[in-house]
Amino acid sequence: QVWAWKESRVKNIKRDVDKMLVILPFEKAFYKKWNYEVEYVGHPLVEVIDAFQQNNVNKSSSKTIALLPGSRQQEILKKLPVMLEVSKNFPEYSFVVAKAPGIEKSFYDDLLAPYKNVSYVNNETYRLLSGSAAALVTSGTATLETALFNVSEVVCYKGNAISYRIAKKLIKIKYICLVNLIMDKEVVKELIQHDLTPENCSRELNEILHNPLKQQQLSTDYAELKKLLSEGGHASSNAANSICEFIN
Repeated sequence: QVWAWKESRVKNIKRDVDKMLVILPFEKAFYKKWNYEVEYVGHPLVEVIDAFQQNNVNKSSSKTIALLPGSRQQEILKKLPVMLEVSKNFPEYSFVVAKAPGIEKSFYDDLLAPYKNVSYVNNETYRLLSGSAAALVTSGTATLETALFNVSEVVCYKGNAISYRIAKKLIKIKYICLVNLIMDKEVVKELIQHDLTPENCSRELNEILHNPLKQQQLSTDYAELKKLLSEGGHASSNAANSICEFIN
């Protein structure tokens, strides 16, 4: 991810890599700035999620909110407590946490105990998203997965204060969410660091749940996002064909 951290690494890539396949559409333009041609093959998540939806009945519920607080215990402790506080403002909804693999059940039990309308699921993130009205999602691939399920989302990020300040100086991108980066505009709201509060999160969640204009705009943007990520068919077959042609 040299486009985010250290652009000068492209010099080494140009020296060492004969053929570069990328899965994010903006990467093609990024490498072109460095006079290095790469091939955009589309994003493999599109076919993965399409396959899931074809093989699973959508048991949609307008009263479920998905909480995707990350996979590492330290980051979960930063973000999940804020998400859980939000549940108090929406007692008519069921909030469901996507449990990270490898983290003990007791870790979640302790955090969720004070919240009556919150539960969790294990290894069922896609099933959860397919049946949710909205989601609070930490940054990363999960933001893209949520969008491809056409679920309205608020992006929540909070890290170590010192690490965040260092990263802010190093990173040269406008957004932290892949959805916004790919679309090159704020499609979904990003609540970062000090902006990630229960009050702000509740306000934004209320907006995506109850504002029809916002919902329509999100749906339109998500459709355009999927189109961008599906360019030329399936990413895996595009990549395989490209590799075969290059080797031949």
